[in-house]
Amino acid sequence: MNRIAGVPGGRIVSAMLAAAMGMAAYTAPLQGQQSVDQLRREFANPPNDARPMVRWWWFGPAVSKEEISREIHQMHEGGFGGFELASVYPLALDDPQKGIRNLRYASPEMVDMLRFAREQGSALGMRVDLTLGSGWPFGGPQIPIDQAAGRLKIVAAALPVNQLSELAEGDTPVAAFLAKGTPEHYDTATAKQIQFPENSSSLPAANTGEPQILLLFINSHTRQMVKRAAVGGEGFVLDHMSREAIDTHLQTVGDALLKGFVDAPPYAIFSDSLEVYGSDWTRQLPEEFKKRRGYDLIPHLPELAAGVTPEAEAIRHDWGVTLSDLVRENYLKPLADYATAHHTRFRSQTYGSPAATLSDERIPQLPEGEGPQWDRFSFTRWTSSANHLFGNNVTSAETWTWLHSPAFRATPLDMKAEADRMFVEGVNQIIGHGWPYSPSYATEPGYSLYAAAVFNAHNPWYAVMPDVTRYLQRVSWMLRQGEPANDVALLLPEDDAQADFRPGHVSVTDEMKTKITPALMRAILGSGHNVDYVDGSALYDLHKHPLLIVPPTKRIRLKAAEGIAAYAKSGGKVIFIGTTPSVAPGVKDAKDTPEIQKVMAQLISSSAHISNEDELPGAIDRLVRPDLDVHTASGAIGFLHRHLQDADVYFIANVSSSPQTLPLHTGSTYTTAEWWSPEDGTVIAAERERPFTLEPYGSRLLVLHGGSAPAGVLKPKDLVASTVAPIALSHWSAEFPGSKGSPALPTQTDAKTMWTDEASEKFYSGEVRYRAGFRSAAPKTGEHLLLHFAEGKALPDTQPEGRNGMRAWYDAPIREAAVVFLNGERVGSLWHPPYELDLTKFIHAGENTVEIRVYNTGINELAGQPPRDYTALKAKYGDRFQMQDMEDLQPVPSGISGPVQIVYRTERSLP
Repeated sequence: MNRIAGVPGGRIVSAMLAAAMGMAAYTAPLQGQQSVDQLRREFANPPNDARPMVRWWWFGPAVSKEEISREIHQMHEGGFGGFELASVYPLALDDPQKGIRNLRYASPEMVDMLRFAREQGSALGMRVDLTLGSGWPFGGPQIPIDQAAGRLKIVAAALPVNQLSELAEGDTPVAAFLAKGTPEHYDTATAKQIQFPENSSSLPAANTGEPQILLLFINSHTRQMVKRAAVGGEGFVLDHMSREAIDTHLQTVGDALLKGFVDAPPYAIFSDSLEVYGSDWTRQLPEEFKKRRGYDLIPHLPELAAGVTPEAEAIRHDWGVTLSDLVRENYLKPLADYATAHHTRFRSQTYGSPAATLSDERIPQLPEGEGPQWDRFSFTRWTSSANHLFGNNVTSAETWTWLHSPAFRATPLDMKAEADRMFVEGVNQIIGHGWPYSPSYATEPGYSLYAAAVFNAHNPWYAVMPDVTRYLQRVSWMLRQGEPANDVALLLPEDDAQADFRPGHVSVTDEMKTKITPALMRAILGSGHNVDYVDGSALYDLHKHPLLIVPPTKRIRLKAAEGIAAYAKSGGKVIFIGTTPSVAPGVKDAKDTPEIQKVMAQLISSSAHISNEDELPGAIDRLVRPDLDVHTASGAIGFLHRHLQDADVYFIANVSSSPQTLPLHTGSTYTTAEWWSPEDGTVIAAERERPFTLEPYGSRLLVLHGGSAPAGVLKPKDLVASTVAPIALSHWSAEFPGSKGSPALPTQTDAKTMWTDEASEKFYSGEVRYRAGFRSAAPKTGEHLLLHFAEGKALPDTQPEGRNGMRAWYDAPIREAAVVFLNGERVGSLWHPPYELDLTKFIHAGENTVEIRVYNTGINELAGQPPRDYTALKAKYGDRFQMQDMEDLQPVPSGISGPVQIVYRTERSLP
């Protein structure tokens, strides 16, 4: 790991920061330390707990034990290490003849199905997690209106007001004011609190001198209902700031569900991302605010509502901090304690609304991220950064949430393209989103969630899933070794975010999307460094980052300013961009502003201060060496660095659809370099000064250490073109074995290799077996025969700005995956570039037969069907989902594009 002159090992930094902030020093030991030789052995067959998992959607839930068992075995055979049980909306009406019965959520019958699934999974050594609620966010019929998600309702009416609207059910008065102005623009300095009018007869009279308004503040509720609820799970979203509400949920839903886990607890209980829209108030807020902030919020409600002034921003900040306190203490901590009491763990996506902070990630035992926005602000980096700071070695992430819409369109290459972005953000446990429960009565290609990819065995390319999951397993396991080694810390301006809160909008992470700009993130990553976020409360955890970047920031707490000063005094380097912190954030903090300005003036005089993000790469280069030289890649290369006691590990990924070549220059001082293949576990020596190329969406694991390479490490060599002419494979036969939904088609001779070119086959989804013969002599020493496909083509990225989701922008020669056999023996699979396999050890002298089993997606089959009609379903259960991008479906090209050849290559050893 890079170290700058004067930084004495990092933990001294931690101790000084802790002393400055009155906290105990945090020291994180290197995790899972092993020798390089041990790593090599385990890398070949990593433990099962590094396997990817899937979110398993039970629709209804209308499930049977027979189907549960079948799907669990399919997951296991596909290489998945576990599943998360999640019950959502129904997809079929009850039908005794078909055996369809929607079980009521949390009923004894449904809980028995949970028990059965847990037993089946455990018998196969699989991890079983449980979503502790139906749909999301938590809530349901057990939540009365006074425990539902709260909001501050604000009514501004010009005087005279003739009629007072009645309060809605669950609403209670908070305060009333008169102020000069109009409902759109009023003078908060003139606001005068009055008795809350009980009825129309008690309304104040108009002042004839100038316009006046009546301001009413009401403790109300968002009335948000649980999204995508299962049958019996319908109801209000609970108040995430009310201890009473979460206790009600745990004592009803939680206790009921865990009866299915009496013999063995789930590995984790899960809470999805905080999507409690508009929730900015709770019944106890005025009392809690006064106790925590030291003054009464009620007289300041007009300023809270109107904003604009510095005083109003300070009030909004204090309001936001109080909301965060209540989410932490009344939602996150009770759930973590509940998990501990039930011998499990709380896995939580702790971001969104209401107002969670980065340091709140200390509370869940298993913080989880979401989103592949590796070069922008992302929830995934938010979570991995917290885990890096607070010593959690495993970072999970909901992965493939919006992958290549519509459902069934996503491919194995799409999966890799997103997973690699997650890896460079610090993820080392994939939670695939997801696996739709899909019984035999579901029309093929089966069920899907309204807006997500499908990774179950109904997708034809599932035949290569074991190879995909093996790749993910090896990378995940390697990225758990040692400790994280990101060199740059980026201070999140959370106090500014909270000061920018406004009624109905109280999300720290939403504010960060504008404060941590894509240009800022790309400047850091493009300079050859990876980055962790840190907030003011976590500055003392900076025990290894040699560089701290402070983006444009106005407000900072005194202890945070002192924390930066202690960090700099211990040898850490600091770069300030644009506006520097100068103001205490809250009302009672104002007395600290002079001392903050003094501390910051001293800091800025001894630190780098640049005007804007354009100057950042140069400023970084002057202070720390690049961790990996990625300058020539123009933002197309991401990497993650892990530091072991006697080695450095880099995961390097090309996130683009074009090849990228870059020098093998790293900040590591270790002399021996090796490429470790996550595809097959082989290890090949690498040349430190030799440039290397990553194919489109390619990735590599680089291991650097100080020892000598053992005998099992392959020497690097080039395969160069031979003078022997390639063998063109052109006389193909094609067999269509069919799938559950697509009929088998007759074998064709001299078939076109893109089967969708034929009108009769364009809606076929499944497997096609292409066979061709060729003659060959026995390979000579040093000679390799490769099965070689046409080059793929980069596609323009036409994703609309701001739209969720991603895909691989690449037109591959194999659509979408293939398994290759030579003379009846399995050679390997092809599901990402390079589309090439070495046939050498399978070649016979004389006649040979190559068989390429190609698999497309389920979208062609779906496109050939009439749109699915949910009219009767929604008439009974309501409109609980809207299928995404399912209109005007078209089949996509399937098969093999371009020529297929056997090409000869000759080994050329490198010097």
